[in-house]
Amino acid sequence: MDLQLTGKTALVTGSTAGIGLAIAERLAQEGVAVTITGRSQAKLDEAAARIAKLGTVNPVLADPATAEGAATLIAAVPDTDILVNNLGIYEAKPFTEISDEDWHHLFEVNVVSGARLARHYFPRMLARDWGRVLFIASESGLVIPSEMIHYGMTKTAQLAISRGLAEQTRGTGVTVNAVLPGPTRSEGIVEFIRSVVDNRDAPEAEREAAFFAKLRPLSLIRRLIEAEEIAAQVALLASPLGAITNGAAIRVEGGIVPTIA
Repeated sequence: MDLQLTGKTALVTGSTAGIGLAIAERLAQEGVAVTITGRSQAKLDEAAARIAKLGTVNPVLADPATAEGAATLIAAVPDTDILVNNLGIYEAKPFTEISDEDWHHLFEVNVVSGARLARHYFPRMLARDWGRVLFIASESGLVIPSEMIHYGMTKTAQLAISRGLAEQTRGTGVTVNAVLPGPTRSEGIVEFIRSVVDNRDAPEAEREAAFFAKLRPLSLIRRLIEAEEIAAQVALLASPLGAITNGAAIRVEGGIVPTIA
């Protein structure tokens, strides 16, 4: 399927690994000139080399979780057709042990970073009458995980920002949506699962099964999602073919959310 993305530009944050890298790769395959961001020059170079085999890539060393980093990124890339706010972190921590600093840090990285960039790029999209803003949220924004309530809070906040911005797009060619992945395979999630299951030394497949049985029992697919599966959904929403989806929370979480939200 031709997604009609050739010649478009995209900015994908948190794009040196995991879902962000998979999204950047998929967009590059579709003919999009992709800007990727990261805090580590080595990881940024490695990701850029992978994407360069597929299409056009512009690596920018910047951290939009800080005001200074966002300013650096905006100076390097003053305009874009597609903004994918993927940057995010998570951790498992009992509620009573979540400090004020933890609350502030997760909110700054997961929520404020995307708001900063949307504040700059969204008005420019409206002025051009075309653009896509996508927040990579999580099913945790709807089904709050008891083992990381502060993370769930940030993902719910992303849904609010996404819908609020979408309300300002009426009658334009701009769309704003949130994408809600479920647990997606990455180096980080493997270690996260190890930290929350009872038998940390069990084989990886057993740990994964125990995780879904104990902590994500509502999952219908009962497996980790692959980053490429999320990227395919994001590419469609970012394309002209995704124009009728606006203001939505798109569930790509394997059936963890049991009701229509």
